[in-house]
Amino acid sequence: MARKRAEAAVKERLTRDRIVQCAITLAEAEGLEAVTIRRLAQDQGVTPMALYWHFKDKDLLLEGIAERLLSDVVLPPATEKPWDEQLREVLFALLAVLRAHPAVADLVRTRVMLSEPGLVIAERVLGLLRTAGFTAEQAAQLSGHGLNSLVSLVSQEPGLMVGEDRAVREEHIRRKKASLQALSPERFPHMLASADAFAECGNEPAYFELGLELFIQGVRGVRPEQ
Repeated sequence: MARKRAEAAVKERLTRDRIVQCAITLAEAEGLEAVTIRRLAQDQGVTPMALYWHFKDKDLLLEGIAERLLSDVVLPPATEKPWDEQLREVLFALLAVLRAHPAVADLVRTRVMLSEPGLVIAERVLGLLRTAGFTAEQAAQLSGHGLNSLVSLVSQEPGLMVGEDRAVREEHIRRKKASLQALSPERFPHMLASADAFAECGNEPAYFELGLELFIQGVRGVRPEQ
């Protein structure tokens, strides 16, 4: 009887937001593959049916996680600044949220159009690109390239190992550095000089700023309708 009362109490406070937050926390600790309805139910001390009330299946749960990330993006107000400066600010706001949750950042890549927050961000980006003179088709393509660029920056950050403890990560980085540093200095002098940067991200702000600026400058360098 006491166990049933305890489970009922958990169900009452097991909201959609709580489930999503627990899923994000689990992904950050053990990797996205660890996130299942059954595992979350086990961690919360309830049956899977208690979670199915909020999410019919895992795909909908992943959509919920993506929606949470996108809803956390604080878009800057529209201004009279040049379109490329405004685009940089919007993408930087999205990048900031993705950086905070690298374990689930990739979920946004294919789910940005499935929620109101994602649609709002996409509409803002498309509007700026149309202002720059790009066609609707070009704007759609560029916005897709931009999202892929941001997600890749986060998920492929050198030295990032989601779900691994510090000792494992440090050993992995050590081995990668050692492998690169064993290269012939006569044949691969530049690889040797960049060995540390390939193994881990020593300056995260500079890494992300460079990646974002690379995309912005690329868009600026493309002539509309060409």
